[in-house]
Amino acid sequence: LGIEEEVGVRVPLGAGFAGRVAAEARPMVIDVDEYPVYNPILRQKKLKSMLGVPLLVRGVSLGVLHVGTLTPRRFTQDEVELLQIVAERVAIAIERAQLHEELIQLDQLKLNFVAIASHELRTPATSVYGVLKTLADRSEELTDELRDELLRVGVEQGERLRRLLEELLDLSRLDARAINVDPRPLVLKTALTDVVHGALATSDAVELDIPDNLAAVVDPLVLDRVVSNLVANAVRYGAPPIRIVAQQRDRHLRVAVEDSGPGVPKELEGRIFERFARGGGEAGHGLGLAIARAYAQAHGGDLVYDSRPGGARFELLIPQERNGLSKPA
Repeated sequence: LGIEEEVGVRVPLGAGFAGRVAAEARPMVIDVDEYPVYNPILRQKKLKSMLGVPLLVRGVSLGVLHVGTLTPRRFTQDEVELLQIVAERVAIAIERAQLHEELIQLDQLKLNFVAIASHELRTPATSVYGVLKTLADRSEELTDELRDELLRVGVEQGERLRRLLEELLDLSRLDARAINVDPRPLVLKTALTDVVHGALATSDAVELDIPDNLAAVVDPLVLDRVVSNLVANAVRYGAPPIRIVAQQRDRHLRVAVEDSGPGVPKELEGRIFERFARGGGEAGHGLGLAIARAYAQAHGGDLVYDSRPGGARFELLIPQERNGLSKPA
């Protein structure tokens, strides 16, 4: 029909003829002249009658298949059913193409993940093996000072290996949707004080700006995983004062962790939540924020970064039902 102006245009659900067909998920026939609210392009192209059917997959509209005529026409039931049959085949083809593309992307992600994870695991594992091998083969030749240094390096690298394995296990559980989110009423000041004590050897470096009676319905594990990671990052990469601010707003619990350090490097901001993303020369595995955000999203919320001068600010958002805004009993 020559309506090339619409190629690549996304039509909002319910807007225009195609949007209405998709929204109602049923065939529609219209006389274009009788429906001036629909796409002006239909009249510009002098179309008179339109028949549209949705492209449905398991009840969800993927798009719309429609035909038009340059003269008024009453589409018969046979013509409607024929276009529906065609639409069914098209919808199946689109779904298969989408699934195929997703499978290719997942395979590539898996290959990338295994390659990077293997590299990250190799370094501490090699260090631990080297320490143990040296102690086993040359123990009698080593001075007490050198032996103590080797033990220190072995413990440090063993701890690094343990943390990485825990992070990889977290990611595998999140990818498999094997994390059971169990929201419950919590008093935020008490809960977040416990999180800080568990994350740091000393909690004096963190200020809590949280009302004593602020309560929310949230999974304690999600709260701990996200906030402990943000606090540890603020201590490691930021600078004091470090503050945790919590409030209820717009039907969401909002927990922000702020510091006064240099903030996230500009070149890293766009991929800060990607797996293994880290700035040049920075320690760590680059998994913490990816895991933290995945936990937040498993709770139906999100973790966002606020780029601002004078430090970094991360905010955890957890949706709250109306019955979740009261103080716990």
